[in-house]
Amino acid sequence: MDALGGLLDGPRAREAFLLRVVLDPPWSMRIQDRAPLAIMSQVRGTAWVLPDHGDPLRIGPGDVLIVRGPDPYTVADDPATPPQVIIHPDERCTTLYGEDLAVAMDRGVRTWGNTDTGESVMLVGAYLGAGEITDRLLRALPPMLVLRADEWESPIIPLLAAEITKDEPGQSAVLDRLLDLLLIAVLRTWFDRSQATPGWFRAQSDPVVGRALRMLHNHPSHPWTVAALAGELGVSRAALARRFTELVGEPPMSYLTNWRLALAADLLREPDATVAAVAHQVGYSSGFALSTAFKRVRGLSPQAHRTSV
Repeated sequence: MDALGGLLDGPRAREAFLLRVVLDPPWSMRIQDRAPLAIMSQVRGTAWVLPDHGDPLRIGPGDVLIVRGPDPYTVADDPATPPQVIIHPDERCTTLYGEDLAVAMDRGVRTWGNTDTGESVMLVGAYLGAGEITDRLLRALPPMLVLRADEWESPIIPLLAAEITKDEPGQSAVLDRLLDLLLIAVLRTWFDRSQATPGWFRAQSDPVVGRALRMLHNHPSHPWTVAALAGELGVSRAALARRFTELVGEPPMSYLTNWRLALAADLLREPDATVAAVAHQVGYSSGFALSTAFKRVRGLSPQAHRTSV
């Protein structure tokens, strides 16, 4: 598992919110569902995305937008069109006065809008839950990022558009995997081109640090030290520590601690997982050792974290 693969393991789609949205102007939607991550792909027509803070974005056919939540924003046919619909958490949509629109806007299997054949057609997907592993990925993203149609080429969007309205056995799993593929393809392309690429992504191409990251990600429970890691890589401890810190932005053992605690935080979401069992899974000798590290780095105990979740 590489660094990006490990981080994307958190927001893997499971029964994700996924819709084909068909609209005729004038239309405007206020999005306040607090989803940690959302994807919008424009299939036909154009749309304007209006963050509360920042410049409006015009989205055209083939463009893909990723939005990092949970801040609200507006999507409209024109920046001047006032909101008519509010998208709430729990996949609920209403008028500005609270009237439910679930039936009125239903256009068939995973299709929603104010018309059956609209000027604007978009595919919208939202990851409704995010774990601790995801947090490092989300912090690396701007509030909104756009890939224009002429900046990349992918067969995933036409395939997703063809599959989204099907109602066949296992269709939900098919759509979840397609949404994951689209997210990975967009992020990989954007990270390759962005000037703000996080250190852990750039470091994957380094012959030494990239291997070190994969070892830490694949075997977090191993009793790693800088010396042991350097020995596996065939380099000196000093050279590894210097190169790793330079490329990733933090020392190897600090990175490993944060990775272990992120894994632990996600595992603690499972109601049957004990602190002791989680501790052994992520490389701590006991539940007490994990609790001590958790409190030191995160400021609360594993049990308090579980309660808050």
